[in-house]
Amino acid sequence: MSKPIDPAGQPPETRLRASALSGRKPTRLRFAPAAAARGEMAQALGLLALPFLTLTGEIRPVGKGDFRLTARLTARAVQACAITLAPVPAQVDEDIERLYRAEFAYPQAEEAELPPDDEGEPLPEVIDLTDLACEALALALPLYPRAPGATLGSQVFAPPGAAPLTDDVLRPFAGLAGLADRLKKPGGEAEE
Repeated sequence: MSKPIDPAGQPPETRLRASALSGRKPTRLRFAPAAAARGEMAQALGLLALPFLTLTGEIRPVGKGDFRLTARLTARAVQACAITLAPVPAQVDEDIERLYRAEFAYPQAEEAELPPDDEGEPLPEVIDLTDLACEALALALPLYPRAPGATLGSQVFAPPGAAPLTDDVLRPFAGLAGLADRLKKPGGEAEE
């Protein structure tokens, strides 16, 4: 993301305090941002437009103090083609699952590996649904979208008076097949 979303303009139901979550029953969530909020999200993600986005699911207590978020992100976005910059529509329909652990500790060693995702992540003070939706959307969208028919042609550049380097010139083994043919005698045996 290029710019964080300003939480000040978000409705309070988009920011869930972990201390306010029920430890006995699931907390249902539905996040469908208004056009202005979707515009901010689109700008933060470098999209041309974000005409539709919903995040629905629940946060369920697990064990003592831990929570599991399961949700479904559905969105329609418009990205710029990586080649032509033409608008490229995309549809996203993704499942999201997070395990928030109250007693999570990062490894202390200097070169320790992070634990696998299935072991969870630290329980934040606030679960921000805008950030969650932005992260899931960014991961689900194509990294290099292409408009139909857009192709990346080859470009050749060289200073004035110099021969340009092309793919054929840069292939070090391209001429070996021809060399092998020239080294063979008319009878099919290689010369020594």
